[in-house]
Amino acid sequence: MLEEIYIENLAVIEKATVGFTDNLNVFTGETGAGKSILINGINALLGQRVTKDIVRTGAKKAVISGCFSKLNSQVLEKMEELGIEAEDGKLYLTREINSDGGSTGRINSRSFNISAIRELGALLVTIHGQHDNQILMSPEKHIDILDSYSDAQPLLYEYGKIFHELQELSREISRKKKEQDGKQARLSQLKEIIAELTELNAKPDEDTEVDEELNISKNAVFLSEAAFAAERLLAGDEDSDGVDTALGQALKQLETGTDIMQEFAALHERLSSVQIETADIASELSSLIDKLGADPQRFEWLNQRSRELEKAKIKYGPTLDDVIAALDKAQNEFDELNGSEESLKGLLEMRAELLKETSVKAAELSAFRKKAAERFVAQVTEELEFLNMPKVKLVVDITQGKLTHSGMDNVEFLISANVGEEPRPIAKIASGGELSRIMLALKSVIADKDSIGTLIFDEIDTGVSGRAAQKIGMKLKAISKYRQVLCVTHLSQMAVMADNHLLIEKKIEGERTVTHIRPLDFEDRKQEIARIIGGDTVTELTLQNAEELIREAQQL
Repeated sequence: MLEEIYIENLAVIEKATVGFTDNLNVFTGETGAGKSILINGINALLGQRVTKDIVRTGAKKAVISGCFSKLNSQVLEKMEELGIEAEDGKLYLTREINSDGGSTGRINSRSFNISAIRELGALLVTIHGQHDNQILMSPEKHIDILDSYSDAQPLLYEYGKIFHELQELSREISRKKKEQDGKQARLSQLKEIIAELTELNAKPDEDTEVDEELNISKNAVFLSEAAFAAERLLAGDEDSDGVDTALGQALKQLETGTDIMQEFAALHERLSSVQIETADIASELSSLIDKLGADPQRFEWLNQRSRELEKAKIKYGPTLDDVIAALDKAQNEFDELNGSEESLKGLLEMRAELLKETSVKAAELSAFRKKAAERFVAQVTEELEFLNMPKVKLVVDITQGKLTHSGMDNVEFLISANVGEEPRPIAKIASGGELSRIMLALKSVIADKDSIGTLIFDEIDTGVSGRAAQKIGMKLKAISKYRQVLCVTHLSQMAVMADNHLLIEKKIEGERTVTHIRPLDFEDRKQEIARIIGGDTVTELTLQNAEELIREAQQL
């Protein structure tokens, strides 16, 4: 329940602390005193959208804080999910709205985004205002009301899973069909790509290898001359001795001293190794000279191959690996498209089976709703009779249509307001007062199905008076025995039912308009009820009438 709310700088409310009881709390006051501002403040506390206009003129920000107690299991589970612990079994919400339009929220002094507060608020309070009557005027909303009453969520969940599968499969089929439309053109394009890349027959790192060989070929003359000169210097020729001859002579000179001096032997061994190495180098240089021999055909092929590979990299690259991968990708897509007709056929068969399963689930849901509708009509009719609408006949019209996320049912509430009249859509025949009472009857029936502890009714009395207003007040009184109820009203028949009567009054203080909210004792209540009954003129007779009405209500 909402135990207390603190409001600061909210429109004409400068500062106000309001305490509530856990039964029926009623707000009254003259038109324009600020009753709607209080409801707006509670809405803001629960995380609903607000605008900067709600901040009192001249103030930097508005602050609304609320304390909730007797928390139900759903609220406690949500708090645990958010990592919040109750403080002495209580929950504290705070909302600050800045004059520039920004806002912040806190749960038990910890900052949270507004969406988290909104999720928690939805488990704490349900607010019914005049705009909620529009739900009755919108037939597409009626199915949600029936499902809320009937606890259809488990069936809806099971149906929703299979319906989602059907939707996903249908999207896949649509994609496949679109592919089929452009299939031949794409197949032709893929054939050309496959033929081109197959003919290219590129190998990994081939571009690097070709470029390296091509670079060598371009410098073959220069490299041949250098290798020939080096080989001649090492091995010698007909005209001169090479390094090899000089090394041989040096070895002979050293050999004479190897038996005499150890250092000669070591140097002889090292020089012998040098001679072997230089001879090997000269041999390799000779082989390189042969290899570097000019081959115009090979040179031309290398140039052509380099251009082919570069062209392919520009088209399918940027790397040669990408070019090679493009062939596999094109081949896979070609194979998939070639087999897409068979694949589409398989998907269509799967959808036919899934459609049967979905239709069976939808039929189960429909049968469940029809049984629930019978109980729903009986209970709502009983509530309407109590609310002084004994002649109203309610019909839940359930027809079948195409499969949607909520099944195959179209649900609409029809009423017959007078005996002998055929039931017709609520939107066409219900007056404002009838809408308010029908919605209250629905709320009464559905209230047993949830665990939300606080119900707020904002001017539920619109369009009613007399006996009907009294019955609404009695119904709110009955609901408040197991739910906390906050109600804004203009009618004495409802105000007298209050367990906690709060007056909202507007005063001029200095040069500013200020709204105050205060609880009324018995004498104050007499004055306020008398004002509602008689207007500005309060007489002894209206005071006696007010006292009698209050005492009668206290006996209920």
